[in-house]
Amino acid sequence: MDTPAVDWTKIDTVLLDMDGTLLDLRFDNWFWQELVPGLYAAAHGLSVPEAVLRLGPKFRETRGTIQWYCIDHWSRELGLDIAALKRTTFDHMGYLPGAEDFLVRLGAAGKRRVLVTNAHPLTLAVKTARVGLGMHFDAVYSSHTFGAPKESADFWPRLQAAEPFALGRTLFVDDSLPVLRAAEEFGVAWLRAVRRPDTGQPPQTTGPYPGVDRIADLLT
Repeated sequence: MDTPAVDWTKIDTVLLDMDGTLLDLRFDNWFWQELVPGLYAAAHGLSVPEAVLRLGPKFRETRGTIQWYCIDHWSRELGLDIAALKRTTFDHMGYLPGAEDFLVRLGAAGKRRVLVTNAHPLTLAVKTARVGLGMHFDAVYSSHTFGAPKESADFWPRLQAAEPFALGRTLFVDDSLPVLRAAEEFGVAWLRAVRRPDTGQPPQTTGPYPGVDRIADLLT
């Protein structure tokens, strides 16, 4: 089924996720699924498969909470300096195809561009420095500022209090279905999902939400 086009005459504000929407999720998947288990295994005298088995429950227990996205939490929990690892591996970070041009074109069209991410502020700072995200946004928010992740109902009124936006004239784009569901329940009128958050993986299903392979496709 074709994704309905966005009527840009009805949009004033565009809320955008970072990882998997603008930036290639391939970095984060490699970081957490390969690099961290390998380093954890070496630090604890385990094989990598043993480390993966040990880490699995730790990750599952926090998924969907603010701790899941907190590098301070994971540094303590794993005994690894996650912040330092982010800084030393930032060469692997990059935009998804067409994403930066999309941001430039949004700005030229006079839309308010707001970055809304679950990333920890330090991770956000590292990635912003790496790819120059800041120059393309009118406002940038980490969910850590509000004490709740985007998939939580608590997040959205707190965001709107800091960044007033009209629900009926706002587009929100994300690659996470639980996050999109929370935005829908809050009343955001325009929702789109990214099918290809990781360029190394096949497209993912977008459930009930209209999907695009690349965020740049929203302007075609």
